[in-house]
Amino acid sequence: MSEHTLELLKMAVVAFEAVAVAVLIFSFVLSTGHFIKRMLRVTERHEAFRELRTGFGHTRLLALDLLVASDIVLTITSDLDFEKLGALGVLVLVRTFLVFVLELEVSGRWPWQCSPRAAGK
Repeated sequence: MSEHTLELLKMAVVAFEAVAVAVLIFSFVLSTGHFIKRMLRVTERHEAFRELRTGFGHTRLLALDLLVASDIVLTITSDLDFEKLGALGVLVLVRTFLVFVLELEVSGRWPWQCSPRAAGK
């Protein structure tokens, strides 16, 4: 691969990571603002907290997906030996596991399960 292509791919890795961080920060600010607004309504406090967890959980899922994508692109740009490849593989596995756990927490079902709405229930 040419040096120019490698530099572009390395910039793509940084861009994926930067977008993931920006998504987290932007969504946290929006979710917290919405949460505070809902908390001021006395009758909606429990619902407001549930919406905060659900909304920010979806944000974390998106950010983790972007970070996994950056790891995949990183494998193309790096001169990998078995130690680096193993560390990168473990990192991708941990992030993928976190995506599954967050999906279960946010939606109450595993990613491969049909949503009740999609199943017509």
